[in-house]
Amino acid sequence: MTEQLPEYQSLQNQLDLHQGMPYSPNWSAEADFIQLIVDACLRDRPKQILECSSGLTTLMLARCCQINGEGRVISLEDGLQYADNTRSYIDRYGLGEFADVVHAPLQDRIVDGMLYSWYAADAIPEAGIDMLVIDGPSGFIQKHSRYPALPVCYPRLADRCAIYLDDAAREDEQAIVAMWQSLYPALRHEYRATARGCSILLHG
Repeated sequence: MTEQLPEYQSLQNQLDLHQGMPYSPNWSAEADFIQLIVDACLRDRPKQILECSSGLTTLMLARCCQINGEGRVISLEDGLQYADNTRSYIDRYGLGEFADVVHAPLQDRIVDGMLYSWYAADAIPEAGIDMLVIDGPSGFIQKHSRYPALPVCYPRLADRCAIYLDDAAREDEQAIVAMWQSLYPALRHEYRATARGCSILLHG
């Protein structure tokens, strides 16, 4: 962990987060992606945020919920050490009311006739997800590693939901978005040219 992170300074100042950050070199989301979802959370005031992977985004979205006075983040994390680390920062900032970091080991799951390793889904809300942030599982695990997120969660989305896919500049993620759009043609898609690319899909 690094306490001084110049590229995240604007976010730290905006959200008054100056007691350290759960930063992981090569793994943490880029500042411009986090700024995008922070702005969306403060603007749209989601009640139930589901996040695939945990870390900086979890802390900052939880802080947004605290500022909004409503909302909660449920973060699925397959790595126990990462889950514990994120929880420690949530506790440090007194944000336990606004975030639940769930250790959700990857499990075999058949999705649309294909076998994937994806998060244990016990903690996923049955309904009402109005913001979905997808930054895991890691792409090296399998082809189209993040594809299951939407087929698993789609029946649980609120009437209106914004879906944010990080790393959308990658060929694999672009293919995933195309697969989602084929499966759910009513989704509206917007691409943002962040450092790693972000696809925003709007439901409802």
